[in-house]
Amino acid sequence: MTLVGLDRMERLLVCPRCRSPLSAARDVFSCTSPQCPHHASAGFPVVGRWPVLVDFERSVVRREDFTDGAGHTRQHPLGRISRLPRPLRRLWKPPNRVAARNIDVLMHALPGSAPTLLVVGGGTVGNGVDAVYRDPRVQVIAFDLVASPVTQFIADAHHIPLPTASVDGVLVQAVLEHVLDPARVVAEVHRVLKSDGLVYAETPFLQQVHAGPYDFTRFTASGHRYLFRGFEELAAGPVAGPGTQLLWSVDHLVRGLTRSAFAGRVTRLLLCWLRALDRLVPAQYAMDDASAYYFLGRRRQGEMSAMDIVAYYGGAQTKA
Repeated sequence: MTLVGLDRMERLLVCPRCRSPLSAARDVFSCTSPQCPHHASAGFPVVGRWPVLVDFERSVVRREDFTDGAGHTRQHPLGRISRLPRPLRRLWKPPNRVAARNIDVLMHALPGSAPTLLVVGGGTVGNGVDAVYRDPRVQVIAFDLVASPVTQFIADAHHIPLPTASVDGVLVQAVLEHVLDPARVVAEVHRVLKSDGLVYAETPFLQQVHAGPYDFTRFTASGHRYLFRGFEELAAGPVAGPGTQLLWSVDHLVRGLTRSAFAGRVTRLLLCWLRALDRLVPAQYAMDDASAYYFLGRRRQGEMSAMDIVAYYGGAQTKA
């Protein structure tokens, strides 16, 4: 696993408010700009080994959310899934072959001998993207709103504490539904990418609420494409189709009928074969009924127009 070292990270990190360089002490980071509120304030704390570079006045989280008073950060909301036995984990969450295929394309397209890849919301290694962490050529920078062994700092994706045009690629998998302003986050992704930088994103369409109060929005295929309108499309489509979407729905129907999340999970495991139906649905129909979509694109200066996005639709409701 090739994570960028903290010493290099300290030189690269900037203030999330004004993007000025930071000065680092043992237990706090401070903005170096005298005009910035974070210059004279308590600065940004360091909890464990993780700098917490969050502009709390403009975030859904608070400073006190990151420590219990003993220096322990709060736990990732998806951590409990990893405690399932491996065979059950594969039934509950099978390998994401779509992501693996697209990540292979992304990795080969990254320029240079040591490209830098930013993982937004990288508190856990995403399903199907582990090749990013195995390739010794790729320098990984990862952050989340929670600390983990695979992140170097804590930050809010609405205000990424990295300089403009500083990374070669960005991975943002199953994250944009959990941010209040996805357009703002994608604008930040566009900002930190170099002129020919690449982005790979996966975002839900027809999925039930997950991560409770930190789940905010969904996107159709057209809406997802317009979100990334500042990028040239290299590939896009469903990550999982109607069969997977039906499995999610049955799981949550049983939860509601029985008032039991456990009953829903058991039902989901028993009916896991429904995912196989995705392969039987033509792409044109899956476009209208997918569980999630992916987008692989290259940064560009211009944007799609409103008329372009209307013409972009290619689902089963296309007029002859």
